[in-house]
Amino acid sequence: MLALESITQILNNEYQIQMSQQFMLRALEVSRKALPACQPNPPVGCVLVKDGEIVSEGHTQAIGGNHAEVEALKAYTGNLSDVTAYVTLEPCSFVGRTPACAKTLVTCGIKKVVVAMLDPDPRNAGRGIDILKEGGVEVEIGLCGEEVSAFLTPYLGKS
Repeated sequence: MLALESITQILNNEYQIQMSQQFMLRALEVSRKALPACQPNPPVGCVLVKDGEIVSEGHTQAIGGNHAEVEALKAYTGNLSDVTAYVTLEPCSFVGRTPACAKTLVTCGIKKVVVAMLDPDPRNAGRGIDILKEGGVEVEIGLCGEEVSAFLTPYLGKS
């Protein structure tokens, strides 16, 4: 019986990993919609997931407009405490033309954020992750990192 339980747990874990990858790849797909209007900001995508279903999506808007996370949050009106955000790039940690997305995610009550890659911009560079963790948000980094990095790298460092 123990072996069957172990196999079931392994299969459940594998299923969760596959679903998470699908959600992040969808966020990558959504990020492509940001181009070319978002430039010089990077084209970031975000999907919000609740109970294994995508409930909202967002991407970076034209310069001065909302970032992907805020667009996804605006499009969802339900309770955010059981929602996971999948974001292609680390949420920003500084106030520029828009508020800091990391602080917005903490304030709104999101409990988990999955980030494909850290933002190499020295204004972020892990600071967004720190804000999330300090705010009690569970954070995973690196899911589909290679795919996202291949797409995003040419757009980084230009804003």
